[in-house]
Amino acid sequence: MTLTQQGAAAGLDALPAPDSVLASATRKAALRFVPLLTIAYLFNYLDRTSLGFAALTMNQQLGLSASQFGLAAGIFFLGYSVFEVPSNLLLYRFGARRWLARIMITWGMVSAATAFVVGPNSFYGVRFLLGVAEAGFFPGVTFFLAAWFPTQYRTRMLAWFLVGIPASSLVGGPVCSWLLGMDGIWGLAGWQWLFLLVSLPCIPLGFLTLGLLADSPKSASWLTAEERAVLQDTLSSEVRERPHTSLLGALKDSRVLILAAIQFGFTLGSYGIGIWLPLMLKEFHLSTLAIGWISAIPYLFASVGMIVWARVVDHQGQRVFNLAIACLLGGLGLLAPIAFDTLPVAVIGFSLALIGVTAARAIFWTIPTRFLTGVAAAGGLAFINSVGTVGGFVGPSMMGWLREFSGSYVVGLGAMAAIMVAATLASLSLKLFVSKE
Repeated sequence: MTLTQQGAAAGLDALPAPDSVLASATRKAALRFVPLLTIAYLFNYLDRTSLGFAALTMNQQLGLSASQFGLAAGIFFLGYSVFEVPSNLLLYRFGARRWLARIMITWGMVSAATAFVVGPNSFYGVRFLLGVAEAGFFPGVTFFLAAWFPTQYRTRMLAWFLVGIPASSLVGGPVCSWLLGMDGIWGLAGWQWLFLLVSLPCIPLGFLTLGLLADSPKSASWLTAEERAVLQDTLSSEVRERPHTSLLGALKDSRVLILAAIQFGFTLGSYGIGIWLPLMLKEFHLSTLAIGWISAIPYLFASVGMIVWARVVDHQGQRVFNLAIACLLGGLGLLAPIAFDTLPVAVIGFSLALIGVTAARAIFWTIPTRFLTGVAAAGGLAFINSVGTVGGFVGPSMMGWLREFSGSYVVGLGAMAAIMVAATLASLSLKLFVSKE
């Protein structure tokens, strides 16, 4: 947490701060919120990362085929997508502090229950319920950060929050491979210990969120009266391009529909890689421990790349152009393991792909908050995420089906690369609708 606090504060120090009161208020908010939310997101993704490692032993013990595992991995996103908009509308009604805490507590409980599945049907059911429990977390945090940080800080704060994704795989690879080694302790399989020990910490994190978050600067007693007033005035005076304040208006906006399509593309790539990476590395005849350490390498580069890219975007702007470049890099990186079937090239390719995918996510979520506000932001962000997150169902499911159909991962990687290129073109098309980024 200390490293995240220093990074968030350093991000603020690097920005011009003509108003020292505003800088002080945003620094306090960053140190209070960002480390906690980043760690929560790390655990949020760790229960997804752990799925790929659990498959190394769980699939055989439960008798799961590649397509059944892919379907179970993807069905999570059906529950997530269906309940995304309702969850965020409830967040808008009850406040981010209480609703985000509820999400964390329930996802910890349901994720831990995965340790007790006995076959494909129970596995499908728990994965669907996990999607329902987690629905609204990411767009809820995006809405929350937009309510706290002015636009000149927003990309960097989002990037520090989103570093939880690659960090979950960076630490998750070695940790998950170690937890699999607990096989037989107290009569539980290694994959059962894996689900239990990466899920249960989410429950105390939820209660901590309830105590530390504040829904808006107005309710933050730890800010001075002057800091609250300046921060609130800065946020309320932001210029938005053709803003929407109603949910219906947001859902009819072409920009919202294009953004949903873009997110579908890079989310498909993210989960297609993340969930299947351990199994793809197993093709190189590596041990479970080696897979854990080698799978962490691409996520190390992705973490650094996303933070650096976000800093550049905050300084130079051009969010739409950078979003397109990030999506293109994601697609090109996926072609490397296809062209050269060697472990070093595969690791380099996956590293480039994940740098592109994670940077795209950080840049992407600063764009809709430039024209969505109020309930339109709560519902509109959730709608974008719910449609886009279907890619999280398609990616793992598609990889599993194409693996069985073709006998290798080449066809699946090629399909993901093509979809990332389509996301690149969709990103460039935003220039027709967005003049102020």
